[in-house]
Amino acid sequence: MQLTERTFLITGAASGLGAATAERLVAGGARVVLCDLSEAVDALAERLGGAALACRGDVTDGDAMQAVVDRALGWGGLHGVIHCAGVVSVAKLLDRDGKPTDLDAFARTVHINLVGTFNVLRLVAAAMARNEPEGEDGERGVIIDTASIAAFDGQVGQAAYSASKAGVAGMTLPLARELSRYGIRVMTIAPGVFETPMMAGIPDEAVAALSAAVPFPKRLGRATEFAALAEQIVTNAMLNGETIRLDGGIRMQ
Repeated sequence: MQLTERTFLITGAASGLGAATAERLVAGGARVVLCDLSEAVDALAERLGGAALACRGDVTDGDAMQAVVDRALGWGGLHGVIHCAGVVSVAKLLDRDGKPTDLDAFARTVHINLVGTFNVLRLVAAAMARNEPEGEDGERGVIIDTASIAAFDGQVGQAAYSASKAGVAGMTLPLARELSRYGIRVMTIAPGVFETPMMAGIPDEAVAALSAAVPFPKRLGRATEFAALAEQIVTNAMLNGETIRLDGGIRMQ
């Protein structure tokens, strides 16, 4: 899949991983449809110019996301999606008094991170399956999801978040196998600890401790590094059905 004159949907595009990916793809000649609930997505689209289109949409809402997909199809087609939308949650199974955690909070995290991912994928896959096959491999599209190393190294209090991201990683291979008949690849990136708005409220001491835990390089990941990997996945046809850890070798304790 080439970038030039191709259109990619990016969810969670207003900031962090999504915004950096949008900038990278546009620099490579692609068009991007930026989807987010935040109004900041409008400013990003304005900054990126005519190669970007801003849309508002809740990834868990089927009708809203279908409207986003339809706008993409009417604007320049749809050749790929980089799904970055998600939430972080922290809650122990039992509180200090031994009382069980709130079930609705667990369900909300799974609904946004896992069900929301599946919702986006089902709609973009249906659209891309109608594309004309391109190149010697007959490729029609590419899907890139975002999991987390918490899917494998979840810490105390991350049961909901880890479960939701493990689900994203777990459906990567079966979806890649299913969509192979249409020439659509499915990949997942599992970032480690990255410099994103989700990390903004963490104290400096905690950031230093997390950085020290990374074997090399001893720092937090950068959104531009996520974007670089996303671009490589788009353009490398042999990357399919796999979850790639992007974490500097860290294994969370």
